[in-house]
Amino acid sequence: MTAEPHIVLERWSGPWPDDDPDAAFKAEVADYTRLDPTVTLQGLSARTGIPVGALARYVLAKWATAGSGGLMELGPQTLHRLWEPIAAAEQAGTDTVRLAAYEQLKGMLSWLRVPLEHPEVY
Repeated sequence: MTAEPHIVLERWSGPWPDDDPDAAFKAEVADYTRLDPTVTLQGLSARTGIPVGALARYVLAKWATAGSGGLMELGPQTLHRLWEPIAAAEQAGTDTVRLAAYEQLKGMLSWLRVPLEHPEVY
């Protein structure tokens, strides 16, 4: 059996350049790493009897797989259909076409929300 991984929960505040394509993500990492998640994990562990390390592994695994889980829920065909207006607007490169793509995407998402907003329909 291989050894379990050990990680250091470190705080991080950058730096990163203004034109960094991952700047928004890095800013979010900097914000969240100010917090101490072990306080929450210790409380949850005390309440549930689940070891802190198992809870930390669960939280990390669940967050790390959320993108693929979302894709599985949405489905690749729907994702491609939702992406088409965005891709076309970016190719055209004008604000007018981007606004039209927004309206098209808004319409597509509104029909996906119908069962959530109006369950009586089903």
